[in-house]
Formats: sequence, structure tokens, C-alpha cells
Amino acid sequence: MSSNPQGSQVAAADDASAQVVSLYQAQKKIYARAVSGWFATWRWALVWLTQLLFYCLPWFDWGNRQIVLFDLGARRFYIFGLVLYPQDFIYLTALLLISAYALFLFTAVAGRLWCGYACPQTVYTEIFMWIERKFEGDRAARMKLDAGPWTLEKLWRKGGKQAAWIALALWTGFTFVGYFTPIKTLTLEVAGLALGPWELFWVLFYGLATYGFAGHMREQVCKYMCPYARFQSAMFDKDTLIISYDAERGEPRGARGKKADPKALGLGSCIDCNLCVHVCPTGIDIRKGLQYECIGCAACIDVCNGVMDKMGYAPGLIRYDTQNGLQQHLSKTQLLRRLFRPRVLVYTAILFIICAALLVSLLMRTPFKVDVVRDRASLARLVEDGYIENVYRLQVMNATEVGHHFTITASGLPGLTLSRSMAVDVAPAEGRWVSVALRLPPESAAKAGTGAHEIHFRIERRGPAGASPDYTIEEKSTFVVPR
Repeated sequence: MSSNPQGSQVAAADDASAQVVSLYQAQKKIYARAVSGWFATWRWALVWLTQLLFYCLPWFDWGNRQIVLFDLGARRFYIFGLVLYPQDFIYLTALLLISAYALFLFTAVAGRLWCGYACPQTVYTEIFMWIERKFEGDRAARMKLDAGPWTLEKLWRKGGKQAAWIALALWTGFTFVGYFTPIKTLTLEVAGLALGPWELFWVLFYGLATYGFAGHMREQVCKYMCPYARFQSAMFDKDTLIISYDAERGEPRGARGKKADPKALGLGSCIDCNLCVHVCPTGIDIRKGLQYECIGCAACIDVCNGVMDKMGYAPGLIRYDTQNGLQQHLSKTQLLRRLFRPRVLVYTAILFIICAALLVSLLMRTPFKVDVVRDRASLARLVEDGYIENVYRLQVMNATEVGHHFTITASGLPGLTLSRSMAVDVAPAEGRWVSVALRLPPESAAKAGTGAHEIHFRIERRGPAGASPDYTIEEKSTFVVPR
């Protein structure tokens, strides 16, 4: 049997040139170490503040209802003393604008403050990591536990952590749904195993999202899913305060004894302990400069300041600083002066204007709303004595939590009258549809001519004696005179 050396060489060359292309980059598990310090205290303060508000707010009442409730079925949104309708969508727009410009302002001043301290992903990851440490220990203990074989101790530690994560995630989903279904009613439904299909779906969906994002995906959400990491560089400039490593002071880095003189050894202040990497929740090395993965949590500042204190060095090897500050050795006073640059002033002015406009709008908001809809069955019709009649449907929405009495009149054409006197009682925070027929005498119709003519409905709120002053709303519509 003869061999083919040339064919074997070609096959070997093809095998050597073949490459396996992965569709994703393999990720090394990050074991973030616990850290304490000034910035960690602030971060935990915001964790407590945001979560106390989120978990506790739906349990408080305002009068005879939940203090914050988004009743999608009734299309009512209750926020403290406010009753909002879908027609108040402008307020949501204002809130979104405020959130956007606040994000622009904070980012221009001090980088990713939102990400590092108040973003839900950061907050819940911090809570889930705290639970993980309680069951599995700190960084070294967790690494040892994961590397070791499955034992009874490992099983209960891993299982206990997962059980606590699932319980917290489900409680979070339950609380979230409690803002849309009264939470006390929701509690009774859960206790009686009578949750509706949509309520059950959203409890599980939001719970699963919390469990997956904060428990398992963690830094992957910040690095790959969140768009903010990608466009933050467009919002930074050389006077933005960012977490910075002072390479001029820290390099060359190297290990040394506590009593050693770094200058005599030709070393900088960095002892190359790598603790700044170990505490980073996204696993980056801040000594390599600003990276998009950095969420601005300042854990590296806290741990580095602790190391500097133990070594007897001045703190601030890693600190909040600006690119200009590092290059030009600016003082804190000079840094603060540079914060008030045109970009920051513009963002501040726009934010102030939107907040002021929203506040004024809420203070001047009328306590009821009216929508006018023409009857689609017929534009106009002739009734007795040659009168022309147009029919409308008016929705009167009471935006207060007290019942009110309303009267309806119309004007705009000579002789225009209502077919009957219109008086409407509307219950608290309710809306009522009312059919209104307007009539125009034949001589006025002849004088006005055929076509559509502008008219005005006047809706007046008349409260009981001693109540707040009456309010009046005018709504425009048209009256059609046929040929």
C-alpha cells in the first residue's frame, strides 16, 4: 500500500491554519473583596435609602388608599395627594427630562456617580454580594470553596445562598407588582394562592430579572448590556472628576517593607498589592487608566487609602481627580473652580428651568379635566321647530379625592342652548361621561351659514359652602350647520 507524503503535508497545513472562532469572550469569574471606607459608607447609605423607599412606600396609606399606586385598570395614578390621568402624560415627560439632564450634569461633574451609588444594578448587586459573603465568606474563602470538592458544608452554603437570593428576588418582584395592585390586596391573594395570571407573571418576571442580573450576570450587565458604558466618553472632558491613579506618584510600583524608604529603593508609593483589583466589582485594574468598565464605585479609593495609611504614606494615590488636575498638578481649589465650566452651567440652568416649570405646573394644576368628543353617529340633525342639534360626549374627570358638583354651559353662536340643563356629580378621583345636546334656532343657523363654527363649552365646579374657590374650564369644539 503506497503512501502520499505530499497529501499528508497539505492536510497538516490545513489543520495548522484552522482556527476555532468563539462567538463570545470567555469570562473569568470575579471574586470581589469586601471593602470599608468613606465611599463604601456612602454607597451603603444610598442602598438603605433607596431600598427602604422601594420596599416600604407601598405599605403606607394616604387617606383611604395606598400612598403610591398606579392603577392601570382604572387609568388612575396616585402619588401622595396627586391624582393623575393618562392626559397628564406631560408630567412623565418632564420627569424623564429631569432624569436625563440630572444624569448629564452628574456625569459632567464627577463621572458615573449614578452607576456607582444609586443604579438598581449596583444596589442589588451590592445586596446580593453581601448575602454571598454571609454564606460563603470573603474573597479567599469563596475561591477556596469553589475550587474544593462538593461536601455537605459546600452544599448548605451554596444552597443557603441561592435560597436567600431567590427569597429576596421574589420579595422584590412582589413589591414591584404592589405598586400596580394594592399591596395589601396582593398579600391576601398570595396568602390564599389566588394570584391573577398577570400578577403572577410579573412577580416571577421581575424576581427572575433581579436574581439573574444581581446574582449571576453582575458586571456583565454594566459592561455589555448597559448603553451608558458605551457613550459615557462623549459626556466626559478633561475637567470631569473621575477615579484616577496618580502614576507619577505611584510608579515604579513594587513590594517593600513597611519601614523601607521607597525613594532609596527607587520605588513609587504603589506597593503592587493588587487590592484595588480585588475589590473592583468589574475586575479592572484602575492603574491602567480610565476604562469604560469602571462604574465609579470608588471601592479602589477606599482600599488604597487603607493601604497607604498602614504604610504611613499620604492618602490619595487613587482618588477623584481630573485629567487636567493630574497633568497640571492642580489644587483642590483650582479643581472646584474648573467644575463651573459652560457645559455644567448649561446643564444646571436647563435642569433648574424644567424643575421650576414642573413645580409651577403642579401648583397651578386644575382639580378636574374635561374631554369633548363629537357624537360619531351624526354630525347634525333637524329636530322640532326647525332647530339644528349637535350631540357631544363630555368626559368630566375629577382629579381630587372629594366628590364635586359640575355645571355645563355652551357659547359661541347667538341663540345656542343646551337641550336640557346640565348638572353633573362626579365621585372622588373618578371620571364620568355625559351626553350633551346643543340646539341652534333656524334664524341663527341661517345667519351663521353652513359649515363648522367654533363654540366653547364652559364647565364649572361648584363646591359646597366653605370649600375652595370654584374652578372653570373652557373647552373648544365645533357646531355643524348642514346645507
